Amino acid sequence: MHALSLPTWWIHIASVVEWIAAIFLVWGYAEATQRYYWRALAWGMLPALLGAMCALTWHFFDNDPQLNWIVIAQAGLTLAGNSTLALAAVWIWRQSRRHTGQEKAPLAEGSQSFVESEVKTLDEVKTLDEVKTLDDELTSELIEGSRS
Repeated sequence: MHALSLPTWWIHIASVVEWIAAIFLVWGYAEATQRYYWRALAWGMLPALLGAMCALTWHFFDNDPQLNWIVIAQAGLTLAGNSTLALAAVWIWRQSRRHTGQEKAPLAEGSQSFVESEVKTLDEVKTLDEVKTLDDELTSELIEGSRS
């Protein structure tokens, strides 16, 4: 537990508490406004919270090399959390457009077809394996696009 200074521990713990509070506030917002699609954001925040708890656990045990698997779990949960937050953002955006009656958002010229194709692709996603496959495809497209 001596691997981190007291102020660093304070920041780590405060961040986890803040993340938990944010999850409850987002859930409460969804309930209060009856925009239940916002609950996707609360669910999407959970993997990142678990990743932060992994980091706290590892530091609590003084960064013990026998617990290096926790670091790997934390990295995986951070990746999963970033992905679920991105998917939640797209879900909220799409649902809010339907909720307000604006099926199409104003986008920069040339980006409309890309966004429509990606949103259509997300509609077809059914399982976590399909999400991972879609993420790999989008990453490949972005890498290829940046090389052009």
